Amino acid sequence: MAAIKKNDLVKAICGDDKGKTGKVLQVLPGSQRAVVEGLNVVKKHMRKTQDNPQGGVFNKEASIHISNLKKAE
Repeated sequence: MAAIKKNDLVKAICGDDKGKTGKVLQVLPGSQRAVVEGLNVVKKHMRKTQDNPQGGVFNKEASIHISNLKKAE
């Protein structure tokens, strides 16, 4: 079985995003997780700061365990 690397095209095989595909943005080998574009999207509430004067709610990809991913054909 080939390892999942950055920029690979992967498909979710279980969970809420089952069947969706996306490109791997980051691999976290210590926790055996990966961040995939368009998969496991969560809402992140951001406080107003000097860097972000608007604040608000943003969508962000959370990590997903690599056992729930397989390389897309």
